Amino acid sequence: MPSSQPCLLLRHVNVGLAHPLRIGERRILTAIGKAPVTGPVGLNRLGLDGDEQADLSVHGGLDKAVYAYPAEHYPFWQAQRHAHGLDGGALLPGFMGENLTVEGLREQEVYVGDRLHFPDCVLRVTAPREPCYKFNAVMGFAQAGRSMALAGCCGYYLAVDQPGSLAAGQRAWLEPGQRGLSIAQAIAGKWAKHAR
Repeated sequence: MPSSQPCLLLRHVNVGLAHPLRIGERRILTAIGKAPVTGPVGLNRLGLDGDEQADLSVHGGLDKAVYAYPAEHYPFWQAQRHAHGLDGGALLPGFMGENLTVEGLREQEVYVGDRLHFPDCVLRVTAPREPCYKFNAVMGFAQAGRSMALAGCCGYYLAVDQPGSLAAGQRAWLEPGQRGLSIAQAIAGKWAKHAR
């Protein structure tokens, strides 16, 4: 493992199945609720074994097979929920809808095209998460997506370049890509377009 590159710790591997969610008068299908699993989890080109995505137009597929979210952002969301009167205890891993709860590699440190080398697989960074109304509903307040975009704490999607398996506690080393656009820059640029 090259010591000069940032190292990522995989704290949790989370999976979940699609389920109905009530938003106002509507019932929608979502797979945002993920839960940690123990032991190695198989990983193929379309994601983790035992995991689903409900809306393949925005999640899933080859370029968004896996979603990683920095654990360092969880205190921010705990504070946001508290500020909106939503004290429901600690947020559990997978609450953000992430497949991988990671530590040590935030949005400003990772770039589109970077590759993460785990012991048994290789993942490539493809895009930031763009929050939607489902995220607002799960978080419990209407401006949650806006807060995510403005704070730049969106996490990042990953393509599977080399299938294998993942397990909590593993570390990955980062192989830099072309380093043209960080995830933080990508979400800031997308949010600027939406705000126009």
